[in-house]
Formats: sequence, structure tokens, C-alpha cells
Amino acid sequence: MKKSILLSAILALFISLTACQFNSSSITQTFDREIPGQGVTVKMGTGPIFFGRFITEIVGLGLRELGYQTREIKQLKPSLAHVAVGNGDLDFSTVHLEKSHQEFFVKGGGDAKLERVGTIVPQILEGYQIDLKTAQDYEITNLEQLKNPQIARLFDSDGDGKANLAGCDVGRACERTIDYHLEAYELIDTIEHDKGQNEILMADVISRYQQGKSVLYYTSQPSAIDFELKTGEDTTWLSVPFTALPPAQQQWTGEDTSLDGQNLGFLINRIRILANKIFLETNPAAKTWLEQVQIPTDDIRTEAQLLQQGENRPNDIRRHAQKWIENHKQKVDYWLETARKAASIESPPSSNKLS
Repeated sequence: MKKSILLSAILALFISLTACQFNSSSITQTFDREIPGQGVTVKMGTGPIFFGRFITEIVGLGLRELGYQTREIKQLKPSLAHVAVGNGDLDFSTVHLEKSHQEFFVKGGGDAKLERVGTIVPQILEGYQIDLKTAQDYEITNLEQLKNPQIARLFDSDGDGKANLAGCDVGRACERTIDYHLEAYELIDTIEHDKGQNEILMADVISRYQQGKSVLYYTSQPSAIDFELKTGEDTTWLSVPFTALPPAQQQWTGEDTSLDGQNLGFLINRIRILANKIFLETNPAAKTWLEQVQIPTDDIRTEAQLLQQGENRPNDIRRHAQKWIENHKQKVDYWLETARKAASIESPPSSNKLS
């Protein structure tokens, strides 16, 4: 009898312990699934493009919802950002122009170290614009027409007889493409490429336009200048005589550089996230989140307007990102849930090996 009671007690204890173990495991699994990024610190970067920080803040807010910790955003020139991601100094950078940045992609480590994920902005237009009045008065439709010194002098702002083209900062892909174009189209003698910080160059363009002077500049759209100088109302695109892609982009020869029948000379691009391959492999939830985030072009333009109005401090941009998340809550919640499902319950993420 005593033996039977003892066996029953042992059996009851075993069942109790098994149930506790099961419940503990279930709780752990649920915990891991809800916050798959626990214990991982993410190093985020972006480029100098005006809306880069806005995109990165949105991406970072989602990562924090998944349990990741995030460091302060680093803004670097694309050439430096690609190397930083390849070396693991950054886990990802948010403004990677898929085609224009191919040279930087290769130098940063290529497919062995880097991976492009998601499509943040599906269409980026690049090209040359002039004010509409000058275009109509002198019937200018093609950049090649500036071979004519008399036409070029219309855009001379420093008195040297050459047209001043407000271009790009040194080290950016657009800087190299513009220089390549001026060589290919034999415009070196009549066009001077003014290089520098985009905000300063565009402020000068807007000032000259407001004074009734002719303006010539490189632009990408969406862009902050879109609100000041509207294409079709204030300015117009210039065609180029033929497509001339720098060597690093020539793998895309034959792909579209045209808009509404005009050859803009630049590949129609899209913005993707550039990420370190090891980071993606060890953080499936983060990878799935990065793959899903998309920001409509109109929302980028709205952010540009806010920045132009002076709401351009880091705290302002984070507030804008938080508002964007709130306005797209249903979509963002779906992205987050999909990211949580991608996390392995059996093998929860450990601390970031690259941190």
C-alpha cells in the first residue's frame, strides 16, 4: 500500500514537472517571437540625400518594435557608407541607388559581403533641368545645344563665359555621371560643373531663378527643390543627345533612361537598403522587416516640404517618422507581424556578432 502511494506521488510529481517545463518553454517561445531582436544592437546608416534620415528613422522605429536596440544614425557619403556596411561598421544603409551605386557596391565587398534588400522608393528620376522661360525663348530642348557658346553664356553665373551647371557633391555617383556626360557630349569647353553640398547649390539656383536669371542644374526627383521649382511650370527637363553610362553602370546598357519620350541620360532608378550579409543571416526578423518597408513618393515630397519649412532637426525628423508610422499603422503592423513570423523560434537571435 505504501509502495503504491509512493509511486503515485512520484508520478504526480513527474507530471507536474513536465507541465511546468512545457509551460516555461511555451512562454519562452512566445517571448522570443514577440521580441526577436532582444539583445541585438543595430548600427544604421544613410547617405546625404535630404530624406535619408527620415527613411532611416522609420526603419529604426520598426526595428525597436521588434526588440532591437539601435545606435545613432550615421550619415555618410555613399562611397564611405558602402565600405562601412561591407566591413560591419554599419549593419545597413538605407539610401542605396541600385544602379547608380554599382561602383560603390563592388568596392564595398560586392555580393560576398553585401546584399540589397527591399525597395524603399520604387522610382527615382535624375537629369538636367533649366528654367522654362529660357527654354521657350531660345528653343532649348537638349543639353547638346549648350555646345553653342552663346547659348551656354545664358547660364553663366561667374563671368567666365561658361554655363554654370549646379551639380553634385564630390564622391557621389551623380558627380561622376555628370563629369562623364560632359566628356561624352563634348561640353567641357562650354559647361562648368559646380560641385558642392546640394542644399547650398539649390539655394543659389532658387535665388537666381527668383531674380529672373536663367538656371541650369542637375536634379533627382523626389527632391526638396520640387516645391520651389515645379517641373512643367517653372522648369523643364533637357534631353541628352544619346545614352552615355559610366563604366560602372554599363551592365545596364539598354535599360530605360527615358521619360515621356525624353532621354534624360540617367537610368531610371530605385532606392533599396544596402545590408551586411552576416547581419541579415543572423537576424531573419530584421531582414524581413527591411524587405517590406516602402514609402510612397508623395510622402517623401511631404517630408521635403517640412524640411524646407525649417523642421529639419533630428528631433523633428524623428517626430515626422513617428507620425508616418501612426498614419500607416495597419500596414506597419502587418509588416511587423510578418517579420516576427520570420524569426526562428527554435533558434532565437543571439547578440549581434558585428556589434
